[in-house]
Amino acid sequence: MKSLRESILLASIVLGLIVPCYAEKMIIEGSTTVLPIAQKAAEVFMSNDSAADISVRGGGSGVGIASIIDGTCDIGDSSRSIKDGELDRAAVLGRDIKAHVVAMDGIAVIVNKLNKINALSKKQLKDIYTGRISNWKDVGGSDEKIVVISRDSSSGTFEAFGTLALEGAKVRSDALMQASNQAVASTVGRAPQAIGYVGLGFMSGEVKAVEYEGVVPSKETVLTGKYLLGRPLFMYTNGVPKGLVKEFIDFVKSPEGQKLAEEEGFVALR
Repeated sequence: MKSLRESILLASIVLGLIVPCYAEKMIIEGSTTVLPIAQKAAEVFMSNDSAADISVRGGGSGVGIASIIDGTCDIGDSSRSIKDGELDRAAVLGRDIKAHVVAMDGIAVIVNKLNKINALSKKQLKDIYTGRISNWKDVGGSDEKIVVISRDSSSGTFEAFGTLALEGAKVRSDALMQASNQAVASTVGRAPQAIGYVGLGFMSGEVKAVEYEGVVPSKETVLTGKYLLGRPLFMYTNGVPKGLVKEFIDFVKSPEGQKLAEEEGFVALR
């Protein structure tokens, strides 16, 4: 009997050496704008901590906030502030949602690189997106129909753009709604007469950012507030973060993490 117990104990020790039991898992979900920051930070974080197992996925800001409220993720990414109604729902479920600003971003208004338009006023942009202007000739461009590209309604970028640029007005009904920043950039890059909007980190060689109210979107103009379509980016947690969640958010906000955010095209915190 003693020999059997010793054999079981030895097998347990060997199994413990082969399959570590200390791995910590964490799920991050939400904004496609924040996604590149979260993915890159998770990649570097896990390379420095072999015990960490971090899963990162998108879905949109609304999904990220809903998931942290429902308890199906550990960090909910969002490119907009949480709404009062969402906070009310969180309170009903006993959640104490905390916001953590992890970077800054500018919503760049983009057109195809072949488009000769280089600047738009607030009124012109609002009129394009609400349907008052439908031809590029009305803003100094060629006599061609404007193809309007927008984010879908679950997007934090859609919410922020609607508040900052459209002042709450509805996007025109014929706008082509896209599920991600990358989809918007790709669509505008393929369509010479298209216009769209994306986070700074999603600019590509096929599109160009136009001046908005006389200011080009950049890290400097976002930080100084000169660019009027700037916004903070968030990671939300249930309660004050602890353990792996705290370590990860601290890393994202650290000089190394902020450098990674800048490398992805966003604006570091100061």
